[in-house]
Amino acid sequence: MDRSGLADFLRRCRESLQPEDVGLPRGQRRRTAGLRREEVAALAHMSVDYYGRIERRRGPQPSESMVASIAQALHLALDQRDHLYRLAGHHPPVRGAGEHLSPGMLRILDRLDDTPAEVVTELGETLRQTRPGVALLGDASLRTGPARSLGYRWFTDPAVRARYHPDDHDLLGRAWASGLRHVLALRGPGSRAAQLTEDLLASSPEFRRVWELHEVGVHPGERKRLVHPELGLLELQCQTLQDPHQGHSLLVYTAEPGSETHGKLQLLAAVGT
Repeated sequence: MDRSGLADFLRRCRESLQPEDVGLPRGQRRRTAGLRREEVAALAHMSVDYYGRIERRRGPQPSESMVASIAQALHLALDQRDHLYRLAGHHPPVRGAGEHLSPGMLRILDRLDDTPAEVVTELGETLRQTRPGVALLGDASLRTGPARSLGYRWFTDPAVRARYHPDDHDLLGRAWASGLRHVLALRGPGSRAAQLTEDLLASSPEFRRVWELHEVGVHPGERKRLVHPELGLLELQCQTLQDPHQGHSLLVYTAEPGSETHGKLQLLAAVGT
């Protein structure tokens, strides 16, 4: 661990950011150059004292999860994130299969506050949601373990299927199995994709049946028909923006202006969860 280098790097990264860069209000009486330490600590979900001690070269070695939280809070690019890990005495995560969101992806998501949107991993795990996204799809922060993956929930939780139009169930199941097969071939044995595949093979007879088809390239398309528990049927378009470096996808859900679903989405954005 390079305490001096770590402290200096964190301070310079913090001072180079403005509140609006990370989705925070500026406020009227602001004299600090860049972000305040307490703002970084809040974004990283850690105490101000803990973060402040690291910047003052007096803190303990931060864990890998702490480094990941700080890197995300400071909106670091991948090269910066990797440098931060090395300064903290850790090996950087393998690129392409992690949960670190790129600064560009975060900036786009911050500007979609009135639109259902989410960032998901290649395994269908939601990393970040807008407020209307939570109201439309449920709070992803409550999910743990393999259930973080929508594909896993699709084959193991009947309540998840109830949120999708019955006529789409067969295609969606085949698409999830096909997508997982692609990621497994990309990441190989010992990967999180391999573990998720083993979990599904052990717990879902339907997944075993679909998996044995050995289908690849099955895609669900942009049209989504969701059945919301309060608002009923929603006919949506799902636009996707991909981050090729991390394997993340930004999913934005919209409806045709003037349609019944468009009115329901406006209500959803106003009322929230």
